Amino acid sequence: MSYIVPPGLYAIGEPEHDSPVVVTANYKMSYDLVRRTMAGRDVWLLVLETYGINVWCAAGKGTFGTGELVRRIETTGLSRIVSHRRVILPVMGASGVKVIDVKQRAGFEVLFATLRIDDLPEYLDNGMSATREMRELTFSLSERLVLAPVEIIGGMKSFPLAGLPLALLAAFSSGSFSINRFAVALILYLIAVLSGTLLTPLLLPLLPGRMFAVKGAVTGCACSLACAVILGRSPAVGPVDLAAVILMMTVVSSFYAMNYTGSTPFTSPSGVRREMQLALPAMAVTGGIAIILLAARAVFL
Repeated sequence: MSYIVPPGLYAIGEPEHDSPVVVTANYKMSYDLVRRTMAGRDVWLLVLETYGINVWCAAGKGTFGTGELVRRIETTGLSRIVSHRRVILPVMGASGVKVIDVKQRAGFEVLFATLRIDDLPEYLDNGMSATREMRELTFSLSERLVLAPVEIIGGMKSFPLAGLPLALLAAFSSGSFSINRFAVALILYLIAVLSGTLLTPLLLPLLPGRMFAVKGAVTGCACSLACAVILGRSPAVGPVDLAAVILMMTVVSSFYAMNYTGSTPFTSPSGVRREMQLALPAMAVTGGIAIILLAARAVFL
């Protein structure tokens, strides 16, 4: 579970003085993926100190940046190891690096290669020339779903802090505890989490709105209405219960869909902040109303 690789210069294969120099972050997954992709080749791998953050996020934070690149070139003595003066960076790191400053301060030319690591071998074979497809940003169904397991696991971690208390509150009716209501409430919370972490990215292009919170609210509301129709057939479930179910499931789904913005290529830090400023108060009010309804149901009904 260690996500940090010591920064420095690494050899893949048996690189020589004219071998290419590929730059990456010291996030372990990035490092491992580059090593795996470059297997069978002779390449220098220059790893920057990004404190275990991936290239894209580190570029936004400034750790995958001009200063660190220049510093790492100097501390590794790269100019004495290679005869050329070129370093190859991922396109996702471009926002953090000033090419002219690197050239002036370290004497190395910066080449931005590809968006995806898998395209890097072809880029090198093409004489360090990228095709349009190599730099085209995509977010296909498979690319969205491959991220879902991590989001689902993160959502499941909220069960003790949010799901369990809500289920306990829903389980009480006029001071008595109902194990059936408790179990149903847990299942509904699980469905809401899956709505935000799996269903929303699955249907992402089809859902209305630009905000992920809105997209998650749409899927959450749809799931909650379906659940309300099923639950409404039971005489033990009243209008207050159904209203609380719809409100809370919509909020939970919306919250986890909004969290998904950190996994997408569509958002920016300022956009995420703006979305949170608009969505979180609405979630708090809606969730608060649902809790009040559940509390009133537990005490009075």
